[in-house]
Formats: sequence, structure tokens, C-alpha cells
Amino acid sequence: MARRSGTSRRRDSAPTGVPASPFIQRKIPHYDVLDDEQIEKLESQVDWILQDVGITFRDDPEALALWKREGATIDGDNVRASADWIRALCAKAPSEFTQLARNRERSVTIGGNNQVFAPIYGAPFVRDLEGGRRYGDIAAFKDLVRLSYMHPNLHHGGFVTCEPCDVPVSKRHLDMLLAHMTLSDKPHLGAITEMSRAQDSVDMAEIVFGPDVMAENCVIMGNVNTNSPLLVDKVVTEAARVYSSRGQGMIVVPFILSGAMGPVSTAASVAQAMAEAMMVCAYVQLLRPGAPFVLGNFLSSMSLKSGAPTFGMPEPIISNYAIGQLARRAGLPLRCGGSLTASKIEDAQAAYESADSMHSTMLAGANFVLHAAGWLEGGLCTGFEKLIMDADRLGSYQKVLDQGLDTSDEAMARDAYGEVAAGGHFLGCAHTMRNYQDAFYEPKLSDSENVESWEEGGSHDMRKRAHGRWTQMLKEYEAPQIDIALKEELDTFVAKRKEELPDAWY
Repeated sequence: MARRSGTSRRRDSAPTGVPASPFIQRKIPHYDVLDDEQIEKLESQVDWILQDVGITFRDDPEALALWKREGATIDGDNVRASADWIRALCAKAPSEFTQLARNRERSVTIGGNNQVFAPIYGAPFVRDLEGGRRYGDIAAFKDLVRLSYMHPNLHHGGFVTCEPCDVPVSKRHLDMLLAHMTLSDKPHLGAITEMSRAQDSVDMAEIVFGPDVMAENCVIMGNVNTNSPLLVDKVVTEAARVYSSRGQGMIVVPFILSGAMGPVSTAASVAQAMAEAMMVCAYVQLLRPGAPFVLGNFLSSMSLKSGAPTFGMPEPIISNYAIGQLARRAGLPLRCGGSLTASKIEDAQAAYESADSMHSTMLAGANFVLHAAGWLEGGLCTGFEKLIMDADRLGSYQKVLDQGLDTSDEAMARDAYGEVAAGGHFLGCAHTMRNYQDAFYEPKLSDSENVESWEEGGSHDMRKRAHGRWTQMLKEYEAPQIDIALKEELDTFVAKRKEELPDAWY
């Protein structure tokens, strides 16, 4: 069983580009939008789906056999069960757990009042100012792993920061895992698309951490989507058998376009997302009581004219708040939101949509935020500049969350009023000199100087500044230390598995 962790963290010095504090401990309240009557109505809808409608578990007889053996009602491949029983099973999952990193100082605690930011996941394309839009490749993937490792506002490496489309599908998970395990020492996710790939992920994690550590801790997680509406396929259940049966983490996220994979009403889609995710959480707890589980919600509105998903809209924003309340009542860590946009480049549309999506994610209390940086084009494209621009803003969210409003005696600055006369200024007073270095968050990419200075510097907009920053970061990149014998063992495992696997491109 994964160990429930305390939340002690080091705040001393850390290598350049890597945070001393590897995750956020929230100090401000959550933003709760639902009253008791609304919560009761939503939870009643969740219970109705679980008990009367059911969730289909398709193409996995082993999963159906487990449900039947435990007493669920099976009708073909549809599974129905008492809502009280499902909630009791979900209560076995830890409300808070730690995922260890190869460098223990980068370990993250997920759940409770903690928030963890990770980059975009799953885009087949990449884009930057010089190279334009193109298919992702292994070189771009490795650069994105390096940038995610270096940026202090990203606490977790995610996994598929872009698809390395120049590597066979059957083998690319091995190269991606090796990159995360050697080019970074932050925590990361593993593969889920096929059972053997999930097994490779767990096996490689065991090489890194050893069987004894892995037996007592979460060291890797799988992130999967239900096939909404109301369908759980074998990708989910087989991945759960690999990860959860070893005490490793599962993140399960219903991906619901309201009006397509869920009803057009946001309330119904939120309840559907809860029912789908809770049913998988219950399945995970049947496999191994106490296995770490993160309840996800990826609810998007859509254009009812074209069918295209839309982001940063009021409906998914309110769903973030609602799912936050429901997840906390269920006692489960939450994944939702991110810096989401349908825009193709880092323009005003991208800024507005990403800010609204991410701000609601922050206030809603999402414990694990995938897609926190780099998302473009509805998730089809990873933007190098977007990654850096988003991550820059994550620093401001972090300051709001883990500092709130300081009302200490020092913050009240009474001595400053004794030093500064009426009509004077505080720029040179002792209080200012004591606190000026960290009084305000200073985003690295924002230009707040006068127009003359901006013009003298080349009149660069934020995209150009972001391009300069990530290219300079890669020039300064230094790989984290890794034991030579460990690196050789990982290389040997990858080489052996590649020999065993035929090339497959789909």
C-alpha cells in the first residue's frame, strides 16, 4: 500500500532552475460555489447513475468477473452497484499521498491542501517561433523534458509532453520513460495505452527505486480517460491492474464534451464525470485497498454549430468549482483544468482562455494539474513559447496559494510610518529595504519598463521573449546526477525490450 506522507519540505537552496519547494501547500480557502441543496441534488444524480443506469466495462472479462464476484449487478457488460458501497470503496483510497521522485527533494504530495503543476500531455504536434508547427519528434520531446525539469514552477514532468512521432508507437514509451528518468529527476507518469507498456513503466520504475521502496511508496502513476459517456474500456482496467495492483497511482479522468459525450447541461455532465470516475476508483480499491487514486474531470463546452471544443468558457470554469467541492466531499484527490485554449498560437485568445481556465483550477483546489503549461490548439499542439509563458504565470498563482495575505507584525510595517512623513515615500525606508527582494512577484517574461526602454531592447513581444528564454534555458541545461550503474541498467532494459518488440506505427 502506498504510504500516506507528511508534507515536510525543504526551503533551502536548490540547483539552478529547480525549485527548493517542489509543490504548493495551499494557505487560502477553496472557492465553493454550491450550496447544500445543490450538492445534495448532484450527489443524488451520481447515485442514480451508479445504481440505476450503470457503467459499462467493455472488452475485459477479468474486470467483469471481479465485479460479479464482489456482488455488483451485471447485465451483459453493464455494471450497477449500490451507491453506498461504491462510496465506501472510494473511502479506502488515500485522501493524500506522496509520489516519490528519483531526487527525493522533488517528491510531491498530492491531495489535501497541496497542488502540483505538470505540463501538457499527449499533443502530436509542436510549435515554436523558428520551427513553426510540425509533428513532434524525440528531439523535441527531450527538450520539453529538459525545460520541464528546469522550470521552478513546474513540479512534475507529466509524461507525453509531445508525441515523438519519429519513433515506432510500439517502442516510443521506452524512449520517453528513459528520458524522464535520466534527463530529469522530478516525478513523472508512465505509459497506459497497452498493458505491456504499462508493465514496462512499472518495471523501469522498479529499477530506479528498487522493489522494497516501491512496495511501500507511490513512485509512478498512470493517467487514463474513461470513454464517456458511461464506458470504461480495457485500456483503463488493464492499466489499473498493472499500476494499482502494485500500489502505484491511477489518475482517471472522464473527458466530456458537454453536448456530445455528456448532456448539454453542465450539472448533468459534472454528475456523470463523478459517477464514471468513482466507479473506476471503486474498481481500483477492489484490486488493492488503499491504492492511490486521483479523481479527474476534463469537462469542455463545445460549439454546437461545428462540434469543436471550446476552452476558458463559463461552463467548464463552473464545473471546476463544482467538481472540487464534490471531490473533497468524497475524500479523493482531484485533477482538473489547466492552461487550456483552442487558439493556434500564443495570442490574446490563448491568454484569455488559458488564464480563465487556470485561475478557476487554482481556486477550485485541483491537487494535480496536468496541462498547466504548453497547451495549444485544443491539446493537439505543444507550444514551446506557450510552455514558458504559462509556467511564468504559474509562479503568480503559486504565490497567491501558498502565501495568501501576510498579516504578520512585519507586514503591518508600523515602524515605516514612524520613519516616513506625510506626503513622503517609502522607497528608501528600513522596512522597504528589509523586504524589497521578495515583496512582489516579478514575472520573468513581462515587460513593465517604459516604451523607450522597450524600443531600445528591440520591441520584443512576449512570444519573442519566451523564445529567447527557453532557448537560453536549453543552453544552460545540465542533466541531474544519476548513478552510472542505474543508467546502464535502464539502458539495458530499454535495448532488450526494443529487440523483443516489432516496429509498429499505429
